Amino acid sequence: MRVLITGGAGIVGTLLRPRLRQAGRTLRVLDLTTPEAGGDDEVLAGSVTDPDAMAAACEGVDAIIHLGGRSREASWEDTVETNINGTHTVLEAARAARVGRIILASSNHAVGFRELGKDLPADSTPRPDTYYGVSKAVIESLGSLYHSRFGMDVVCVRIGSCFERPPGVRGLATWLSPDDAGRLFEACLTYPSPGYRVIWGVSDNTRRVYSLAEAEALGYRSRDDAEKFAAEMTDPAPTGVAAQYVGGPFCTAPLGVPN
Repeated sequence: MRVLITGGAGIVGTLLRPRLRQAGRTLRVLDLTTPEAGGDDEVLAGSVTDPDAMAAACEGVDAIIHLGGRSREASWEDTVETNINGTHTVLEAARAARVGRIILASSNHAVGFRELGKDLPADSTPRPDTYYGVSKAVIESLGSLYHSRFGMDVVCVRIGSCFERPPGVRGLATWLSPDDAGRLFEACLTYPSPGYRVIWGVSDNTRRVYSLAEAEALGYRSRDDAEKFAAEMTDPAPTGVAAQYVGGPFCTAPLGVPN
């Protein structure tokens, strides 16, 4: 099995790669600059917005984990070009190469203006908080279209925050541990015929507000909890709008301004 990881030199890609390597699987890793080689990984330099680069990257691929794109707020033009047009380019290349399964990295910011509450369903309709959030909502819609039109299995993962440690107090609710990320994406790769799904990408945190039922239906089982880092957090707890909505401080950040 050959799995293409776009944006594989980024934070999430770097955390995932060693956790997804296994016998009988080849990871093909693509990023803007040639990623550092690891294990038996195949490494490529290229942009997700380049149709020729993506066509070459998709040759002989069985599944794609699409992480490539802007991971924070940016101008409308840059967000559309990289995240929306780039994802369309990836999906088109996958369709032409008959890739059967694509896992799309979405975000909690696709529903950033949903009010916080226990077990928010993973397939809640979009309420984006930024241009970045809009792009993730569009990515999910593109995934739905390519599943319905072409029969591709598409799993959209609304990632909370995937780092070695939770990024502050808000991260105690949103954290996806690196090991849980490996377990989650492994489930997305191996579950038989998932069709089109939207799931949350979070650990089973004590302060979790997101439903894990949809991810668990694919076989995901979280083993980590951000609460073990709670005593180390020194930043103030969110207040006002940031404490009311899923998107936290993104809900009041200036649109189109890198953060």
